[in-house]
Amino acid sequence: MDTYTHGHADAVLQSHRWRTAENSAAYLLPHLRAGLDVLDVGCGPGTITVDLARRVAPGRVLGLDVVADPLGEARALAGREGVPVEFAVGDVYALDLPDASFDVVHAHQVLQHLTDPVAALREMARVCRPGGLVAVRDVDYAATTWFPDDDGLVRWLDLYHRVARHNDAEPDAGRRLRSWAHAAGLRDLTASASTYCYASDAERRWWGDSWAGRATASAFAEQAVAYGLATADELAEVAAAWQRWAAADDGWLGMLHGELLVRVGPSSPAG
Repeated sequence: MDTYTHGHADAVLQSHRWRTAENSAAYLLPHLRAGLDVLDVGCGPGTITVDLARRVAPGRVLGLDVVADPLGEARALAGREGVPVEFAVGDVYALDLPDASFDVVHAHQVLQHLTDPVAALREMARVCRPGGLVAVRDVDYAATTWFPDDDGLVRWLDLYHRVARHNDAEPDAGRRLRSWAHAAGLRDLTASASTYCYASDAERRWWGDSWAGRATASAFAEQAVAYGLATADELAEVAAAWQRWAAADDGWLGMLHGELLVRVGPSSPAG
């Protein structure tokens, strides 16, 4: 059973709501066109899903998440935007979908949280039509860098790695996407990378508030304490470090992400 390191506290969804196809799936956008059917695995509150749906209308778009918690918000967003999208609970290891049923199967920041990302890629390829695309993007936490230096953020990054790996997850997933795809029997690959960068006053405040909240009131915080990796006081110090960074006029943070486009062919696991 996989454990989602972040959970679905509002401090987590605060960052998920910011995501769009433009800022989180730009590598995929040139390959989209009207009429394509898209499956979005790990859709969360649906901001990327709805954005993708606008770009492929009138194609069918289905967003899946492992739990129902964020799906009400996703449905409400689709309703407000007037974009037809289906949302449902689903398991990436056992998708309740026929073979070759979507043109694009997309997952953003999903594989890093899985105990078996190779099995997930095989299943994503199974439901992708021959000639279609599996598209995945994941952060590489070890490549995160910031200014000004702060020992509290160094402790945060170390703690995040330890919590994620206690969950048998891989926080440095971005660099491993090609290797996982190869292990899944997928060879027609295009790899790339992109970044998130937070530097303006508004960006720093938003990202700093999000992680300060996660450090004290989220599944990550609960797991850190339950696993004996941090105390509540230590987590409060991490939250304070994020607030110091957010308040720094010269503050800057960059996060590297690996991206992979997999072209599914008749000899792939999907065929």
